[in-house]
Amino acid sequence: MDKRAQILLKTLVEHYISDGQPVGSRTLSKSSGLDLSPASIRNIMSDLEEMGFIASPHTSAGRIPTQRGYRFFVDSLLTVRSMHDEEIMRMRRELNTPDPQELISNAADMLSELTQFAGLVIAPNRKSLIFKHLEFLPLSEKRILVIVVTEDGNVQNRIILTEKPYSPSELVQAGNFFNQHYAGQSIEQVRVQLREELKQMQTDLNRLMSAALEASDKAVLNEREQVVISGEHHLLQVNDFSSNVASLRKLFEIFERRTSLMQLLDNSQQAQGVQIFIGGESGYLPLDECSMVTAPYEANGQVVGTLGVIGPTRMAYERIIPIVDITARLLSNALSSKD
Repeated sequence: MDKRAQILLKTLVEHYISDGQPVGSRTLSKSSGLDLSPASIRNIMSDLEEMGFIASPHTSAGRIPTQRGYRFFVDSLLTVRSMHDEEIMRMRRELNTPDPQELISNAADMLSELTQFAGLVIAPNRKSLIFKHLEFLPLSEKRILVIVVTEDGNVQNRIILTEKPYSPSELVQAGNFFNQHYAGQSIEQVRVQLREELKQMQTDLNRLMSAALEASDKAVLNEREQVVISGEHHLLQVNDFSSNVASLRKLFEIFERRTSLMQLLDNSQQAQGVQIFIGGESGYLPLDECSMVTAPYEANGQVVGTLGVIGPTRMAYERIIPIVDITARLLSNALSSKD
């Protein structure tokens, strides 16, 4: 695609995002800044249509961007706006809470409020979080309370049943050994290391720590809130959805099931930086009218979750992208600063 075609496509997409109306040659002639005759503009538009970047609705002589057109626009033509320092400071204040679960909820609310779309946050993947401290406390002869503290400040209390009784001194010894050898590692890393050690040394204390690890793993997976969604009601005000009840119903069914959102957010967690999923190209959002902008967030340098915004394909990407990106960064900083 030559430079003139890129300028015309960029102008067309920006106009369509702004007012939702098909864009004609006259508008492009006035707004593109190109010194081209109407005939030349029509020829370029015809070429863009043949390439699949734009389409002509039956009811209008103007054109609208296709999914492929949006993809080229966000990948190659988009100019992202910078956020003001005052806005970033306000966002940072919204995420000023010592409670990790409240942080997740506040982040979803903030994304929805700033974009007027639906904000989503996949809660931290506890399997990847880092152990900070583990303690065993005796409850009865074969019932032991396991207290697990992760570096993001999350505390889990689990009760395990053992095959044999352990004395208080043995439990202290096991806790000290665990903290000395495994603190600073993830559940998955500890599992691999402990499995190897168990092969070599089948001691009672190792079996105790293995049971504690299994209980911790199950607890964090079961208690993990899959996807926190905020502001679905904003989508009722979006013209692209409100005029199409069937599309809106499908979208809310996705929110209700959440399975597709989990898969999409989990996949985007593997990539670095902001990801943009347009229409049905992700395979998880069945609506061509929908787009999702996501970014992974971290705790102490390790990716633990993903957040994002879901809204109409005709969204102001240049404004949404920095909101998602900065929210992910601020949430990462907030989680990483927890003692």
